[in-house]
This record gives sequence, C-alpha cells and structure tokens, in this order.
Amino acid sequence: MYKIYIVEDDGTISSLLQDNLCRWGFEASCAQEFSAVSEEFDRVRPHLVLMDISLPFYNGYYWCGEIRKRSKVPIIFLSSRAENMDVVMAVNMGGDDYITKPFSMDVLIAKVNALLRRTYSYAEDVPVWSAGGALFNPSDNSLRVGARAVDLTKNEQRILQTLLKNKNRIVPREEIMRALWETEDFVGDNTLTVNINRLRNKLEDAGLPDFIITKKGQGYMVHD
Repeated sequence: MYKIYIVEDDGTISSLLQDNLCRWGFEASCAQEFSAVSEEFDRVRPHLVLMDISLPFYNGYYWCGEIRKRSKVPIIFLSSRAENMDVVMAVNMGGDDYITKPFSMDVLIAKVNALLRRTYSYAEDVPVWSAGGALFNPSDNSLRVGARAVDLTKNEQRILQTLLKNKNRIVPREEIMRALWETEDFVGDNTLTVNINRLRNKLEDAGLPDFIITKKGQGYMVHD
C-alpha cells in the first residue's frame, strides 16, 4: 500500500484529501507539527508528498528543500497561487507537479496515480526482494527503505541480495563470501565483518536498526 503524506494546514482540505485518498486504497496521513515536517516525514516514510506552499513557520518551498536533502520521493505542490513564477519556483526546489486550488479531486487522484506508477514502476515490472521495510531491486541494485533511497557499494549490494534471497534462514559466512568473491579463499573474516558493519550502519541510518542478525558461530540472517 502506497503511503501519502499530506502537508496542508487547512483542516477541511487536509481531511478531504485524506478521506479521498483512503477510498482509493492509499494510506494517507496529515502533518501534525508544521514546525517539524522533516521529522514527521522521516517517521511516516511516505511514497509521495502533497505539499501546500503557504504554511505556518516555514513555507512549502523550504520543506521541499529539506525533504530533497534526504529523499527523492515525489512531491506534488498544492497552492492557490497561479503565477508562473510560483510554478517555476516549485519545480526548481524539487517539486514533481503543481496543482492549483481549487482543484478537481479526480484530477488530483489521477496525477497521484500517474506519478506513483512512473516512480515505482520497477516494483511491478521485475521481481524484488523485501524484508522488514527494505525493498531491494536486483535489476539496478537499488535499495529503498520506505521512500528513502540508500546508496550501497557493490559488496554491500551483494551481501544484502544474498541475505534477502535467503531471508528467514541463517546464511553461513562462507556462502556470503562466495557471493562476494566467488570463493572464500580470496578474503578473510575481518574483511567480511567490515562490509557487514558498514551495511548495518547504512540500514540503521535509514531507520532499520538490527536488520541484519548475527548468529554466533553460524552466520547472518534477516527476518521478514
């Protein structure tokens, strides 16, 4: 289920958006603390953001810039401003679309669906491996945790792919080393440990602490 984060301070509009999006099968949540939109974004981990421009504390342009520092999630601006400069500003700040108020709910839903298809089409086109909130696409070795893209080295990609392919079972260290270097003869235990720890740190930074479990004397595993 796609998650939509609504950043709109007009309670009537935000409730209307939430109700309609939920009817379409989305999981929609509304911003509660307009002074801490970035923190809420990190907690919600949405697949798409609906962003008003005129907001308390900081405007939508500011929050779009803050989100872009941590995520490439699609952002649709909603605004009563119809000047070309506002649209240009929204695009330059990292917005993906711009809808002028008042708007047709049918048009908004159509734009949301189209943008989600373009952004996450790989989830429908090729098999992906997932566990515990992580989604790994082997076609381009990309990892997403919610709406956040996580950059991985080639070794980290191979380790994660091996663990996800074998989720819910213990993967011996030797098996992971073969996936990395074809044979365990070319690498020592310390090198594998360093790579595992770096991958763990990246997953923890993305909101997945304890994602990779160590089974002492046996290997590693991830749970679904």
